[in-house]
Amino acid sequence: MRILVLGPTGYLGRQVVRLLRRTPGTAVLTGGRAPGADVPADLATDSADRLGRALAEAAPDAVVNCAGAVGGDPVTLAEVNARGPALLCAALRRAAPGARLVHLGSAAEYGPGPAGVRTPETAPAAPVTAYGATKLAGTVAVTASGLDVVVLRVGNPVGPGAPAAGLPGRVARLLREAGPDPAAVIRLGDLSPHRDFVDARDVARAAVLAATAPGPLPPVLNIGGGAAVPVRELVTALTRAAGFPGRVAEESGGSARSGGVAWQCSDITAADRALGWRPEHTLAESVAALWAEAAGPDADAGPDGGSSGRDGGSSGRDVDANGGPPGPDAGSPPGVVGRTGADGGGR
Repeated sequence: MRILVLGPTGYLGRQVVRLLRRTPGTAVLTGGRAPGADVPADLATDSADRLGRALAEAAPDAVVNCAGAVGGDPVTLAEVNARGPALLCAALRRAAPGARLVHLGSAAEYGPGPAGVRTPETAPAAPVTAYGATKLAGTVAVTASGLDVVVLRVGNPVGPGAPAAGLPGRVARLLREAGPDPAAVIRLGDLSPHRDFVDARDVARAAVLAATAPGPLPPVLNIGGGAAVPVRELVTALTRAAGFPGRVAEESGGSARSGGVAWQCSDITAADRALGWRPEHTLAESVAALWAEAAGPDADAGPDGGSSGRDGGSSGRDVDANGGPPGPDAGSPPGVVGRTGADGGGR
């Protein structure tokens, strides 16, 4: 089975490629802007004709689209998250109409959920951020394409290789920079919101199961941890893993991507029924793996020895296959590692 992965160098894309290469009977192709990509592709700028010709030559049996923008202005987000999936579907209709498309969506498409409630796939989508809105537009383009498709709406990915563009990866980086200084202060935004964290390796397993499953699948499946966890709990676990002796200071404010969403939790029972998928990694295991990699000798380099934060979606953009709604970001200035001075503040 020939499986093409778009965005193979991003956070989730790397995990998908790694798992597929260990899956018997699969030939893995990569697609993106990198010179070594098997299929040259830029979903933000390509034409359907050009991408279609590349897909026809690759002849994939399935495509896993991990490309997506998590940062940038609304134009950048729309180019990658909305135009990209629409372009991909148009090219597949021309070149490989029988191929299955597995597209990584985001739980941010739902918007805020009622406290204490797990959101099912049948819930109305009401995103409150440009990120969530553009991801929803991509989902609509995919599910309305008439192709063999499934959208995996991913919660908040965490685990090894988490990029600094998201809160888990950024906190890990700040902890490494702070080191063993007991006077260090890491300043973050409000950490009280609840998020549904899911290990990136579990997301990859869901994508592989979806790409290789026989027969049709539901158009949308939630992929999450199945529990809402206070973001503060994640940060506390990271500080403990790092043995951080300093202090974490919460300040008001957050990022536009968080959108003031206090609760997000996905109902993942449909993924269990359709794919036999449930998360295998606990949050503690995810945090331990994240810190082990962040504290390693190669942590300053990106996942491929270069800068991190892009997944092959479009050149010159802050792009990563984060997939899920971001947790609360730091206030202003974000994520500062300071040392307490006479006034107890310091930067």
